[in-house]
Amino acid sequence: MNRSFYQKNERLILGGISVIVALIAWQALWSAGKISPLFFTGPSSVVTRFVDEWTNGRLKQDIAYSGLNFAIGVGMAITVGVVFGVLIGWYKRLAMIVDPFVTTLYSTPRVALVPLVLIWFGIGMWSKVFIVFINAVFPVLINTIGGVRAIDHDLLKAARAYCASDWQIFTTVVVPGAVPFILTGVRQAVSLGLIGVVVGEMFGGSEGIGFMVNYGGQTFQTDTVFLGVAIIAIAGITLTWLAEQLEKRFSRWRPER
Repeated sequence: MNRSFYQKNERLILGGISVIVALIAWQALWSAGKISPLFFTGPSSVVTRFVDEWTNGRLKQDIAYSGLNFAIGVGMAITVGVVFGVLIGWYKRLAMIVDPFVTTLYSTPRVALVPLVLIWFGIGMWSKVFIVFINAVFPVLINTIGGVRAIDHDLLKAARAYCASDWQIFTTVVVPGAVPFILTGVRQAVSLGLIGVVVGEMFGGSEGIGFMVNYGGQTFQTDTVFLGVAIIAIAGITLTWLAEQLEKRFSRWRPER
């Protein structure tokens, strides 16, 4: 039976209505003077700041700078995480060697490493890229390892029975079977990569969305702070949604018995 439009989009409709109601109530309180501009701001003020920064400020450059840092850092994280995840998940002795290091780095708050990264790479773009990388690589790595280790052993036995090489097993059994796990890691890496962008630009930057948020806080420009937060939130929602669609698309891409 065909579902109605509402049933198909119930989550989106209810979520959208709740956001609109919250924005209307927020704007009403702001317009009525119930919110101190020193500590908070209103939606209309944020929109005004956006138009001003987009037309007369550096918002375009800041978005491009942060976007480049994010794209390079997350791209490197996905590449390294998948390659090393497959190797560590497949070769038991390699896993025994590197597991202590992976566990230690994974459990260490990455923010604590930011000063060291700035010493290594300076305050230029590559320090921001590396901060994004160390934030995003572990979800991909851990999920890929888990995906490889979760491969059905009967499938591996069947592949070996037909004298398949390691490369053939990787391409026809291991990688397809691990894809859903890898995409789960990618979805997590997207969120953590955005955090890395903001943290890196806050600690040692002179441009980017993170720098804009930090500067707005230091100069008590709450509308600038909220503008940066809104841009990050919208980017996070959009990228997470795209990652979820990929995850759903390939969730059944597994070798069958």
